Amino acid sequence: MDDEQRAEFLQSGGTGVLSFGEDRDEAPYSLPVSYGYDSGSGHFFFRLLVGEEREKREQIEDGRPVSFVTYADTDDGWQSVVAAGSLERIDDENVDPETLDELRRVHIPIVDVYDRHPRELTFEFFRLDPEEIDGRTETVRED
Repeated sequence: MDDEQRAEFLQSGGTGVLSFGEDRDEAPYSLPVSYGYDSGSGHFFFRLLVGEEREKREQIEDGRPVSFVTYADTDDGWQSVVAAGSLERIDDENVDPETLDELRRVHIPIVDVYDRHPRELTFEFFRLDPEEIDGRTETVRED
């Protein structure tokens, strides 16, 4: 998948799995997430519920490397993108205008999988500036 195909696949945002680097003695910490993607900067954006889940907060705050995987069965067959890097928290105190512009351009789907109404929960925004990114498409073989 070239850069243009990857941007087209990612442009509408969607869902995927965010995994945090592992300790050799433990499995990676993975969670389903919704994301937005800004094709101009190549950044992914996530809206994560972290306030009440101690384990999740510890994973995010310790600066571990992350990988993000999204995939879909499209009209052109299965496609997937894997991105790796580290998360950066976006908060009111240290956000720059360029990041705000990027965040305004993306659509992060709201997926309600919580035991309470989302308005009762506190979410935080994070950005992933991938150090590595790879996209794959299904190869149709004529046998």
